[in-house]
Amino acid sequence: MLREEFLNVKRIVIKLGTNVLRNEEGEVALSRIYSFIEDISKLVKSGKEVIVVTSGAVGLGKKKLNLETTNEDGVKQACAAVGQSRLMSFYENGFGVFDIPIAQILLTEDDFSLRHRYLSLRTTLNKLLEFGVVPIINQNDTVSTIELHDILAGMKVSFSDNDKLSALVSSELDADLLILLSDINGLYTSNPKENSDAEFISEVTEVTDEILALGTDPSEGGRGGMKTKLEAAKLVTRFGGKVLIANGKIPYVISKIFSGENLGTMFIPTNENLSGKKRWIGYATNVLGKIIVNSGAKDAILNQSKSLLPIGIVDIINDFKQGEVVSICDEEGKEFARGMVNYDSEECRRISGSHSDNILDALGYKNYDAVITRDNITHL
Repeated sequence: MLREEFLNVKRIVIKLGTNVLRNEEGEVALSRIYSFIEDISKLVKSGKEVIVVTSGAVGLGKKKLNLETTNEDGVKQACAAVGQSRLMSFYENGFGVFDIPIAQILLTEDDFSLRHRYLSLRTTLNKLLEFGVVPIINQNDTVSTIELHDILAGMKVSFSDNDKLSALVSSELDADLLILLSDINGLYTSNPKENSDAEFISEVTEVTDEILALGTDPSEGGRGGMKTKLEAAKLVTRFGGKVLIANGKIPYVISKIFSGENLGTMFIPTNENLSGKKRWIGYATNVLGKIIVNSGAKDAILNQSKSLLPIGIVDIINDFKQGEVVSICDEEGKEFARGMVNYDSEECRRISGSHSDNILDALGYKNYDAVITRDNITHL
């Protein structure tokens, strides 16, 4: 795809990673932050809508409190509380110079997982953009509790880093382009920091399992890494959005990108065009329950777009309620889809392995033939 076509967009989400917001000494990279603000202000004044997903609050708080580590219980949350106000002061002062209003939005997993909050957030963000405001979004580490509860250790959370958060925001707002700025030029055939022979990949037409396998873990101080960026790219391209991973340490990189310079790796949208509901089921919810199915049910779901019938169920793991989203896994435990269930976990246990005609006898009532209907299943 030509760069000019790739950049022909209206609504843009820009994610600024921890490592581009600080310098080599771990201090705030003020000149770089203000260069981002200047570039984004130009985009806004040119008529584009921009949403910023920012990291940095925990790091700023850690520095302010002179701490070496945030591993102790509650320390990361305390650092986030201290650092968030400092982080927002940079954005407030910077955008204020260009007379552009901003809004602080702190999000937790439940803001996406609970559908009524998800839809309310969408309405709010759209209204802010209508008013010409630049939303500044960050994970609310101060009150996020998922990682603190052992009982939720097996939960697949909607997001645990700002790469995934930026993808969910892009999905929720039907953004045309997500730009992920980090300390790397883009995607390589292997980690260029470890392999000098690694080759740069300028364009990806589909985020396959082979592409996902190129992902690496985060560098020190970060939480994402290339692995989470590729997962974010897969989500966004599945609903028809574009993604660019580029080096945020290049001076005025955002302006250079939109002037047509060949920077970063472009991820091209697929033709799948997942609906909003399918996106929410597959990516935006917290998932604790699991349904294990046999090979016949897996084939029917993946290759024939069929519903999940009780006869294909092998096992039920954890408890869930009717209407919640669960993982659909094969007999090796690999998750291949997610779906919204028509029966709760106890009901599923009572009818698993049975023909649909026997649901009435097993439960004394019958609401659906399928445990999960095909319209409520998202392939991963």
